Amino acid sequence: MITYRYTCEGLSPRQLEGFFVGWPDKPSPETHLRLLKNSDEIVLAVDEEKGAVVGFITALTDRVLSAYIPFLEVLPAYQGRGIGSELVRRLLARLEGLYMVDLLCDEPLIAFYQRFGLHKATGAMIRNYKYQAGSGVGSVAGSSAGSVSGSMELHRRSEGRDGRNE
Repeated sequence: MITYRYTCEGLSPRQLEGFFVGWPDKPSPETHLRLLKNSDEIVLAVDEEKGAVVGFITALTDRVLSAYIPFLEVLPAYQGRGIGSELVRRLLARLEGLYMVDLLCDEPLIAFYQRFGLHKATGAMIRNYKYQAGSGVGSVAGSSAGSVSGSMELHRRSEGRDGRNE
């Protein structure tokens, strides 16, 4: 049975195994738990029989006008069961009343999010892949606000400068 939770209270890293599929430098389950604890809103899908998280979605929000959804993932063995859709519905309900809720996704996923009232838009991003596993937190905390370090690696297509994900 899948249940949904809005807190990571009582959660251990061992319950977060298997996420970040396809990432070459995956965050550890300990880093994943930190990510969840530091998010403003989370919804977790939990397989109660196994005691494991099988899906999650997060949001960062000012709770006044805006929110950003950086992560939605469902473990491969649980995909196709409507869990991702339920996570999105539940999170959007918690963000109801905000002026804007934004996310970035790859082109093939746009139709999925449009089912929930999100619209295709143009965006911009920086991907600092050397910190993909979450190891750059100390350097971010010590940096000056509003500046982008010259050492940040901007993700660009090999053909050009359009900044889209490959």
